[in-house]
Amino acid sequence: MRSAAWQARIACGDAVGAGFLVTGRRLLTCAHVVRRSEGAAVTVTFPHARELGELSASVVVHGGWAGGITDPGDVAVLELDRDVPLTPAGFAPPDAATTEPYPRLVAYGFPEGYDEGTLAECQAVSGQLIAGEWLELVAWQGHGQPLVDGFSGAAAALPDGRVAGMVTAAVGSSPDVRKGRMLPLDVLARYWPELGELVPTPGHRDDARRRLYALLRRAEAAADRVGDPNRLYVDAVGAFGPPLPPGGFPSLWAAAAYVQWEVPDPQAMSRFADRLLDLLDADPASGTPAAPDIPAPAGAPAAPAWSPVVVEIDHSGAGPDQVTVEVSAYRDGRRRPVGARRLPRTGVRAYVQSRIDEAVAHLAPDADELVTFVLPREWLNEPVAHWECGADDSTPLGCAYPLVVTDRARHHSGRLRHQLRKKWQKLDAGGGAEVHRVECGTRERPPGLRKRLWDGDAGLAGYAAPPTAARQHFEVGLTVPVPILLWPRTGSPCTAHQDASCPGTAFLDQLAASVAGVPAAELPRHILSLRLTADAADEPDLHWARDLQVLWDDPRCFPETTASLHSPVA
Repeated sequence: MRSAAWQARIACGDAVGAGFLVTGRRLLTCAHVVRRSEGAAVTVTFPHARELGELSASVVVHGGWAGGITDPGDVAVLELDRDVPLTPAGFAPPDAATTEPYPRLVAYGFPEGYDEGTLAECQAVSGQLIAGEWLELVAWQGHGQPLVDGFSGAAAALPDGRVAGMVTAAVGSSPDVRKGRMLPLDVLARYWPELGELVPTPGHRDDARRRLYALLRRAEAAADRVGDPNRLYVDAVGAFGPPLPPGGFPSLWAAAAYVQWEVPDPQAMSRFADRLLDLLDADPASGTPAAPDIPAPAGAPAAPAWSPVVVEIDHSGAGPDQVTVEVSAYRDGRRRPVGARRLPRTGVRAYVQSRIDEAVAHLAPDADELVTFVLPREWLNEPVAHWECGADDSTPLGCAYPLVVTDRARHHSGRLRHQLRKKWQKLDAGGGAEVHRVECGTRERPPGLRKRLWDGDAGLAGYAAPPTAARQHFEVGLTVPVPILLWPRTGSPCTAHQDASCPGTAFLDQLAASVAGVPAAELPRHILSLRLTADAADEPDLHWARDLQVLWDDPRCFPETTASLHSPVA
């Protein structure tokens, strides 16, 4: 292990345990190590920096531990009476201890007879938490120092010295029982949210994390502007993010920590920070409303003001394999061209990858980006959501942005644009849109489908099979003002239509259940969540939403008349 001067011996009354330095003057340890702190002094020594001597400390945060061996919240934050000239501990990502193969963890403790400290090696048994609180540890080998009294509060560190959790207890009284428990980092942050600033979290950039916690510190002096943390949380995660925990959040710090650790949407942290910044910058004298101190209403949210990044593809007229690609971004109601080129079809993906980031950079800082592919009809089933973000980033575009497609002819139709605007006014006034099903192997004649979609005032049509399997029915959907069409990109009609064994029927059943209650305006964000879930599944190709394609058409996102693509030279 590298330099570990941040490891500490904690004494309080007759109790001795371990701890570790996390800032210039703050340490983490177990609450039971300092349980007598109200009547006994808490002292800290650093075995690797003996010249600092014995330092006094006070308990500034207590996790709420009630005194029993299996009581939760066995966490305490100590504050020294002065900063120490030591480099604090560094932290691993929160799942580092439970990523297979489970790594060796090293704990530095102070059992009886080892005032200078000793090492114990262990590893996690599983990623499964015990009672939602602890990870179980076992000895790394059948010999050597076991976890015993004196290791409580020790950092469970990887071989490179990064901390993955905190040891809280030995389990069992027999010498043959070589087990223990530790609190992982996300559980520690549950009791001390400020820890979240120090821990790298997958899916969240370091600069975004630091920005959020800087705003939280600023908000401590402006609580009257921030208002209810529950409202701020709902604003950040949307109606379909993880619900508020029972009782809501006791503080803004707790709400921010929950967004960091529990919300899978990688944009939620930035939305939380952006909303917090808006509230902090609001001038109280101007009448700018702050978030009210009431829980968020259960009704549908207002339609989001999407800011599209548009990738428009059309035939160039220079040959059957040549297309024109134009990438642009909408900001302040105007379209800003980013790049255009005539390319062979095989070159489209690489060109789009090279321009998407540039287009996103044209959006306003607080904009909700929406990547929209405007495609010729024969391209509508193209797997654009699976295209990688770039040569150095294998993230699928559909897992990096809300991403939809639309039909180019429909996109430029004055009739449909007018009718779709009216349809969206009705959709915004209601809740989720009902799925009008086009079943696998349907015998419904296309004119009958057209009448059904018109008479039913459909907002969403779901197809059980790809466009190639029901071309005429699919074209009906494109020529009536149904704002949203969804279908599986792959598959073909089966012989057991409309029963439980039909993949198309199963797809529509799962689709209807998934989008029930989702406001139509929020659907792109909901589909992003579905794609992230499918991509993270143990068998992604078997997830029902793996090849979900979404045509989503809201002309209000494109306020100016869409210009025709020009045909630039290569």
